[in-house]
Amino acid sequence: MIEKINLLEEKLAPIFKEVDNVCYINSKKVLDAFHNNKLSEYHLNSTTGYGYNDIGREVIEDIYKDIFKSEDALVRNQFISGSHALTVALFALLRPNDTLLSITGKPYDTLDEVIGIVENESSLKSFGIKYEQIDLENNDFNYDLIKETLLDHKIKVIEIQRSKGYSTRKSITISSLEKVIKFIKNIDKNVIIMIDNCYCEFVCDKEPIEVGADIAVGSLIKNLGGGIALNGAYIVGKKDLIKLCAERLTLPGEGKEVGPSLGANRNILEGLYFAPSVVASSLKTAILTSLALEEEGYLVEPRYNDIRADIVQNIIFNDKNKLIEFCKSIQASSAVDAHVVPTPSYMPGYQDDVIMAAGAFVQGSSIELSCDGPIRSPYIAYMQGSLMYPYGKIAVINALESLKKSKN
Repeated sequence: MIEKINLLEEKLAPIFKEVDNVCYINSKKVLDAFHNNKLSEYHLNSTTGYGYNDIGREVIEDIYKDIFKSEDALVRNQFISGSHALTVALFALLRPNDTLLSITGKPYDTLDEVIGIVENESSLKSFGIKYEQIDLENNDFNYDLIKETLLDHKIKVIEIQRSKGYSTRKSITISSLEKVIKFIKNIDKNVIIMIDNCYCEFVCDKEPIEVGADIAVGSLIKNLGGGIALNGAYIVGKKDLIKLCAERLTLPGEGKEVGPSLGANRNILEGLYFAPSVVASSLKTAILTSLALEEEGYLVEPRYNDIRADIVQNIIFNDKNKLIEFCKSIQASSAVDAHVVPTPSYMPGYQDDVIMAAGAFVQGSSIELSCDGPIRSPYIAYMQGSLMYPYGKIAVINALESLKKSKN
């Protein structure tokens, strides 16, 4: 099997070179932001209690502003997850009788109860906030319906989820995002465009704020944490919107001025430093997985030579047992808990049982090698991550061998 994989790597060499070029651009972007903000050893220190005058926390947010080309940033270890940061942003931006519109179909499962798609007394719906959605059409935005909705309804916030989540659609590239933002702003320049950027950071050389988004949200235990940040998330965008988000996370009148770093500054900064390289390793692992599984006759999305928007690789098994077997093999190739056998089970925030291979140093860290999927047709494995490409390569080899054995 190793010989076959080595041959596939030769075929992928030009694509891997492009990944390395983007890694260089984003690495320079990070280093320039560190230098522009005069990052110093004392910024790595910590605060407790209220977190007043946390200069490390402040420089982190200035660095994020530079990288994302945004007016302001909120980067906090008080965020539990990317879904939590999205929730904070939605509750910050929307008021009773406002309408939230998703133009990429139903958002990720963990937002069902946040929005009120699934009934919950703490949802946006329970506060009188309305929700509408427009599905993609042939993996592209439904421009006619978007225009009709904006002209017929007063929409406060448009949410765009770039990564596919547990859907079967394609993820949203930065060029596709730029096109739809221009289209929307020509119809209603005041509507707030909010991007769920999870899994997408540093995959290309631009980020959503650079192409006209008002606000973007992501997790630190995915791409930008580099496998080193222990928790947290970020929100970047317009200054007035970030102020609202900060006051929803903490409290009105104090906003960004409070929130102790509790020792997180070093991990957040070091993780960001490694992030371009880690994302490149994840992309190479995904690309190799795509080609190797396609060669074995499995359906994959994206294909190895497609333009990528995120680090997620889908393998469509159309077979429950093969999905489970594949996830088991990824768990067995993990650094942590490799001896544990994952089984489908209920997880909070999801409507189906989920199998999750996540042998990680940081619990739930998707940028580390992981693979998961809901137990529902067409039985898709959503694979992402690998802090270092050689470990990803080993996992691909082991997964192929495991699938071959399961056929016998």
